Amino acid sequence: MDSTIIAEETLDELAAYAGIKDQIAAITARAMNGELDFHAALRERVSLLQGLEEHALAETLERMKVNDGAPEFIAAMRKSGATCVLVSGGFTFFTGAVADKVGFHNHHGNTLLIEGGKLTGGVGEPILDKDSKLAYLKDYAGKLGISLAETLTIGDGANDLPMLKAAGLGIGYYPKKAVADEVDSVIQYGDFTAALYAQGLVL
Repeated sequence: MDSTIIAEETLDELAAYAGIKDQIAAITARAMNGELDFHAALRERVSLLQGLEEHALAETLERMKVNDGAPEFIAAMRKSGATCVLVSGGFTFFTGAVADKVGFHNHHGNTLLIEGGKLTGGVGEPILDKDSKLAYLKDYAGKLGISLAETLTIGDGANDLPMLKAAGLGIGYYPKKAVADEVDSVIQYGDFTAALYAQGLVL
């Protein structure tokens, strides 16, 4: 979701409310390029948001921008009979809203722990990570009765690599270097609808 379906990194935007965006963004950048353990980096960033008012989530959501072509891409995929699932290392507060707005069939993400209207600084377990993304891909393929060769995945960060490499077509969307070095297909200049043309589909 983050930096793929939407332009922002939601944790970085939440950090702006706490006045520590630069600090958290630096950790995010290293994690997305595969330089840090995802679990540790996620827990560290969320812990720095302890005490942030819950309303910051809704205000952050209002400012999010869906990347160009994403709704059109999902609509065309659905019209072609595909099942579209948003799986993110981000948070369900955002994945649910973004999935509804863009048109996904389902969504999965991590859970921010909230008590008394404020973030506790904790994340619900188990943490959804790169292995979880691959597991969801396999699970949905199994439920739909299709092979992994018949699946498409799109992502931008190191956390997406296992699912990108397992799918029949894995596309890096303006990918971090760690991803660009490992995948054969990337969207680097166009918008999301380029993923349709990669399949021989048109709007």
